[in-house]
Amino acid sequence: MEDIKKAIIGVITLAITTAGGLLINKLVKGGDEEPTKTEVATPTAQPSVVINIPQQEVKKDTVVKKVYVKAKPKLTETEKRKKKLDW
Repeated sequence: MEDIKKAIIGVITLAITTAGGLLINKLVKGGDEEPTKTEVATPTAQPSVVINIPQQEVKKDTVVKKVYVKAKPKLTETEKRKKKLDW
């Protein structure tokens, strides 16, 4: 019960303090309230970022491989005769 009483007294004290603050505010400022102006902010377009990447040069590597072909050995007289014979 004790805690509930303290809570109620606290809420009443807060309400009285707030009401007193509003009353003093009206007395000091004269009670003239200017209407608040509301502005609708339209989002501006984001600046576009353009990144230019230069085209990379394509270098073609040419590989030169020398292949040596052996000359056909000249047939001797005996080998020539063997080729002519048809077994």
